[in-house]
Amino acid sequence: MEEEREEAVHVSTRQRSVNHNPESFQRHFQEEISSPYFCPSSYTHTHTSRPFSVVVAIDFGTTSSGYAFSFTEDPEAIHMMRRWEGGDPGVANQKSPTCLLLTPELRFHSFGFAARDSYHDLDPEEARHWLYFDKFKMKIHSTSDLTMVTELESVNGRRVRAIEVFAHALRFFREHALKEVKDQSSSVLEGDEVRWVITVPAVWRQPAKQFMREAAYLAGLVSPDSPEQLLIALEPEAASIYCRKLRLHQVIDLSQRPMMNGLDLDGSRPFDSSFRQAREQLRRARHSRTFLVESGTGELWSEMQTGDKYIVADCGGGTVDLTVHQIEQPQGTLKELYKASGGPYGAVGVDLAFEAMLCKIFGADFIETFKAKRPAAWVDLTIAFEARKRTAAPGRASALNISLPFSFIDFYKRHCGQSVETALRKSNMNIVKWSSQGMLRLTTEAMNELFQPTISNIIKHIEKLMQKEEVRGVRFLFLVGGFAESPMLQRAVQNALGQHCRIIIPQDVGLTILKGAVLFGLDPTVVRVRRCPLTYGVGVLNRFVEGRHPREKLLIKDGREWCTDILDRFVSVDQSVALGEVVRRSYTPARVGQRKIIINIYCSPSDDMLYITDPGVRKCGAITLDLPEPGAARREIRATMQFGDTEIKVMAVDVLTGRQVRASIDFLSN
Repeated sequence: MEEEREEAVHVSTRQRSVNHNPESFQRHFQEEISSPYFCPSSYTHTHTSRPFSVVVAIDFGTTSSGYAFSFTEDPEAIHMMRRWEGGDPGVANQKSPTCLLLTPELRFHSFGFAARDSYHDLDPEEARHWLYFDKFKMKIHSTSDLTMVTELESVNGRRVRAIEVFAHALRFFREHALKEVKDQSSSVLEGDEVRWVITVPAVWRQPAKQFMREAAYLAGLVSPDSPEQLLIALEPEAASIYCRKLRLHQVIDLSQRPMMNGLDLDGSRPFDSSFRQAREQLRRARHSRTFLVESGTGELWSEMQTGDKYIVADCGGGTVDLTVHQIEQPQGTLKELYKASGGPYGAVGVDLAFEAMLCKIFGADFIETFKAKRPAAWVDLTIAFEARKRTAAPGRASALNISLPFSFIDFYKRHCGQSVETALRKSNMNIVKWSSQGMLRLTTEAMNELFQPTISNIIKHIEKLMQKEEVRGVRFLFLVGGFAESPMLQRAVQNALGQHCRIIIPQDVGLTILKGAVLFGLDPTVVRVRRCPLTYGVGVLNRFVEGRHPREKLLIKDGREWCTDILDRFVSVDQSVALGEVVRRSYTPARVGQRKIIINIYCSPSDDMLYITDPGVRKCGAITLDLPEPGAARREIRATMQFGDTEIKVMAVDVLTGRQVRASIDFLSN
């Protein structure tokens, strides 16, 4: 790789005067070639399509993960993963907790239930040297300057490169999934016959999506030379794709259940009883772990007219992700009506509220010390809370008991010189009681206090979305994701939004995204139109116009006046972009013999800017074009970009020869 800055002259297909000056390009169109973060393996668009025999989807969640697959010769059968070791009894296809255990030497030990149980069984002193990671997906959402060297902190405080942690997890799924696929396949399966799908939140930006792709390459799911073998699926979009297939008996319609104070009007059954009964029925019938889906669209859609709108709210562990779709009849394809929105309002918010409550009772310093000195016991405590959290329901009269590990009680007494019971009494937290069996008793008021901020954020976000012009008149709201199983969330959403639209929950709601991701892998063209989450473009030079362009942007070269830093938009925020729609720009090397053209990409959450130096505009990535063997003449390279897919893709050709040029787009270099 050449360790020098390269230059380019831009020939725009849209701007009028554009034979750009190379010196200016050194400011706007360069990336340091020798940058340690440069990832040439990011997605390059390719025309080659291979006949995949099987689609394997991995739903990589904040709190739980799993996989499912389908053979292309029998696309109506979706096979769920085998039951995990250590899973709860009676649950045939429960997803695995997203937690990873590495040895003190940083080698992979276990993932999921096995990691959780192994960490629990370690001697407390030994556990301090092992690296346990859980809920680590949230770090990718919250990191604004994500790169290949971003680090994650394990429970014991040691740090490891995030890309390696994700690769360990994906490698684990690869091995398990391929073994199961091979067990069910009658023919010998080659590696390139598998199409992989990995789910990510729709609100994730391009760097985070590329990060997951790079982790998949590192894990050996696919080769960087065959990027088309891996698809990135957007979680609420995958759920929407699956919801198209639903039959009426496969959903719970909250709107048809009159309620009062969380009970049915006759007062006989708690609010979530029908949901639980339906789920139980499905579990009993699911010995094969195979789901059959409609070949066309399901009965639910027969009630919808062309042009009807619906929202999918993916309420997961880490994020809440909202997408608005319109179904296009008769083909059943989907059109996105408003850019994806959401935020960090997942079920983890309830866990953080519980931790804050413990800090209030026992002191933040003690909790931090306990986490550092007894990391495995802290994990046990969070698991105990997680289990009780799932049983919280609006109509529940009795308190929820959270078992405190003995090491917590003992450590507190030795560290603070008083009992846990005394600390609780002194804290004046009347909504939390102490049980002589060594348990914290959380009253109904306490559970409401823990859930309320997160649920309130979710409802506010949905209400705000429903007020948008493009979204008004929504007929259905689909609640999906693991947190959608919570009766607390179900009732709050029904109370707040039930007057505006029908609230629908698919049965086995925690697996909706996984099944939809398989369907997306079988037919990636099902979402025909998407909305751009940001404005993207590059900086260009245009002829300077007195009175229109500011004087500080004036550049004089060879007697000509140019205006620098003008933003040449590729696409605008919330613009509708159809699948396969392309943006073309042409670039010419600034000098003979040049081997690379590097064009910086800029983005902004708004569309009211003119220059790449305006507030809110930032450099977010770079396109690299590897030039063919240098000839005597400078040649034009035509770059074609696609913004209508789940990832931004680029391809390029040498106009003179018609040959394809190696092109890559990188969002992790910043």
